Amino acid sequence: AAVVVCDGKTLVIDGGTDEGGDALCAYMRNTLKTEQVDLMIATHPHADHIGGLSDVLREYTVKKLYSPVDVYDSRTFERMAQYAAAQNLNITVAQAGQSFSLGRAKIEILAPLGIYEDINDISLVAKVTFGETAFLFTGDAERLSEADMVDSDEDLSATVLKVGHHGSNTSSSYVFLREVMPQYAVISCGKDNKYGHPTEQTLSRLRQAGVTVYRTDLQGDIICESDGTQVTFRTARNS
Repeated sequence: AAVVVCDGKTLVIDGGTDEGGDALCAYMRNTLKTEQVDLMIATHPHADHIGGLSDVLREYTVKKLYSPVDVYDSRTFERMAQYAAAQNLNITVAQAGQSFSLGRAKIEILAPLGIYEDINDISLVAKVTFGETAFLFTGDAERLSEADMVDSDEDLSATVLKVGHHGSNTSSSYVFLREVMPQYAVISCGKDNKYGHPTEQTLSRLRQAGVTVYRTDLQGDIICESDGTQVTFRTARNS
């Protein structure tokens, strides 16, 4: 889960698991003092990304909800759709090339750019630009989607990369990292998770690219602030 705040406007990108929704809402309520959600992006319909969004939809008025699909056969997706419908909110299928504003920040949808068999590759990839800094949120996009983004000639460069697929070896390819050229990367993964995320291969590629890495499994909540020129980080632990 990621929450982006700019000029009093709020964007929520994914919500973590069902079990994490309460913690996400508590952080928004108590720390961020969130009053409403202007934009919500469900990157793709896997439960570990959209589970907590139902809690956000239950607690907050959401003005716009974007997803790569508006129908998906899972209880988690149907629950999210039901909470959206309860506030007369339609799920809007976002397309690459669309852009939105969040205060002075600009949000661009860069992917998906094709039709993919793997649900991970239909992930909405969002680039948030504020001044001279940019943040790239990739969902679980894997190498096929990464390759299509590289071939698209879109500007993928970003100061901060939210590492794809929790640091899996199927994402963050060399060619993609060369295009993004991030100074910092954030890996969102559970402590001692059964998938072995992040993999040593991905960590090695990030090291070779000279990227400073932050990890939720080691550092808990990760807070990044941009003044439009540079970014600074704070972490819940292990700074």
